[in-house]
Amino acid sequence: MLFGTPVKAALSAAAVASALLIPAAGSASAAPASGSTSGSGATVSAAASSFDAKCRSHSRTYVLKKYYRRVPVGPPTFYTLRCGTTTWGWKHIKLRHGWNSSMDRKIGAAIGSGDPNGRGGYSTYANQCPRIEKFRTILGTPGGNNDLLTAYKVDQPAVAGAVAC
Repeated sequence: MLFGTPVKAALSAAAVASALLIPAAGSASAAPASGSTSGSGATVSAAASSFDAKCRSHSRTYVLKKYYRRVPVGPPTFYTLRCGTTTWGWKHIKLRHGWNSSMDRKIGAAIGSGDPNGRGGYSTYANQCPRIEKFRTILGTPGGNNDLLTAYKVDQPAVAGAVAC
């Protein structure tokens, strides 16, 4: 079946628009915080100073960023990074563990494709035997169960009862 030029243009525009509305599964940047994309649509790493400014003018429950986790069936699950306090959320992570683009990427990787760590979060591990945990996230805050409590670097073997290599 042949379509005229206006119909082809409309179908093409609809396909492009629908592709832009669906975030990539497991992408830490699938739903960036407001104002965190450049004019070209590319994701820009969240700078600590911009998060500082947002947290100064919003409450502790303000969502700074969403991290997505791939699930076998259905849409990806998301976990939120809220402003928080000195004991949980972004303010805690910045104060106790430091915040930069590397921390942001590590959180995205742990939540996006890491393994459950038995502490209510997800971790990434070095690809060696025995497994060495490299980075840990812990979820669940006073703001919500799917909120990031903390995230930090670790260098220790996986759980003692784990299967030997």
